[in-house]
Amino acid sequence: MTPTSPPDPNSDASTASTDAAATASSPTTEAAGAQATPRPAAGRPALSRERIVAAAIRLIDTEGVPALTMRRLGAALDVEAMSLYRYVNGREDLLEAVVDALVDSIEIPAPGQLEPVDGWQAFLQWLAHDVRRLALEHPAAFPLIATRHPAAPWLRPPLRSLRVVEAFLEGLRARGFRDEQAVAAYRTFTSFLLGHLLLESATRGADLSPAEEPLDEGDAHLPNRDEDVDLTDFPTLARLRGELTEDHTEEEFEAALEHLLVRLDLELAQ
Repeated sequence: MTPTSPPDPNSDASTASTDAAATASSPTTEAAGAQATPRPAAGRPALSRERIVAAAIRLIDTEGVPALTMRRLGAALDVEAMSLYRYVNGREDLLEAVVDALVDSIEIPAPGQLEPVDGWQAFLQWLAHDVRRLALEHPAAFPLIATRHPAAPWLRPPLRSLRVVEAFLEGLRARGFRDEQAVAAYRTFTSFLLGHLLLESATRGADLSPAEEPLDEGDAHLPNRDEDVDLTDFPTLARLRGELTEDHTEEEFEAALEHLLVRLDLELAQ
């Protein structure tokens, strides 16, 4: 048997092998590898804030808000819980993102969208059914919309985002409402929606326990600080901010009660 000769140090194979070994043992290369962003496993979608929020909504829908923990969410996404913190700043930030995503699905019909009948009645009817659609699709999450702090302290759930309220007020003004009438309608309409839809969510198993005070976990986006609200892109809200901050809860309660009694009186008279 012919003995195997040692590799020629000048051969191409020997040079390539030596270079590979040197590269593998290089401290610079090891450091770069340690800092590299981990790649998702084959066949698994890349992790993102949007994917995390969508998974959180699914978890709340199936198991309720108390079941939402970073560990449970990581398991649902087949990742380590710590990897979620690259995209969300803790559970409070995640809950705010869940509410934002749900409220953002509310559609405010533009003027002319509801033709042939596009009056204010059709506008409010469309919007009421769309908000109810949200409550029925996500009954366990809807109380979050009702109880988490809105984008500004003078906004009222469930119409609680700057975009939605701006479009709501503009929609009524485009259909004949004056500013003060639009603000009054906003208050009455949100009270109607909140009362009915929270009750309906409760009948579908939603947890209506008192809301916890949000904890600022560092960089969590916690809204409802009036001085932080930027209304540059919302001219109607900027103009009506004073009216929206006024407290008329007692008068609104008495007016709603009076309307209820009048309606019952009419039904009894028939």
